[in-house]
Amino acid sequence: MQDHTFWENMGNLSVICLAVILATVVHYAVLRRLNGGVRLIRRYPRFRLLYGVVMSLVAHSVEIAIFAGAYWVSANSGFGFLEGNFEGSAADYLYFSYAAFTTVGFGDIVAHGPMRLLAGMEALTGFVLITWTASYLFIEMSRTWGTEN
Repeated sequence: MQDHTFWENMGNLSVICLAVILATVVHYAVLRRLNGGVRLIRRYPRFRLLYGVVMSLVAHSVEIAIFAGAYWVSANSGFGFLEGNFEGSAADYLYFSYAAFTTVGFGDIVAHGPMRLLAGMEALTGFVLITWTASYLFIEMSRTWGTEN
């Protein structure tokens, strides 16, 4: 078992906090923009829902990319590593991040060391942000369902 110094642990926590904060800010900004922008699309409410779903998927992908970057920073800073079916490419980091964010966790790539905390926080953050999106889309759907012939 490797003993990490106080500063290594603080560095790891800083990477985690920064990723969580950035992902949450991106999500808030997109949902706020959607809420303001959907007023422009009054005539076609179903298009507004489709637009909301597509933009939510884009937002989640950006958030996942933020976490993928955090894994890269963590690995290059000595805060753990990923192993398994992992070659270190950007696609590998994104794939692992998608699996963690969506809480699927296929298990073909596994986090080790302090990076496990980042993976756990990404799963929790992803769960919260996906739920936030689902709530937003439900409310928007409740407003518009049946308003278009």
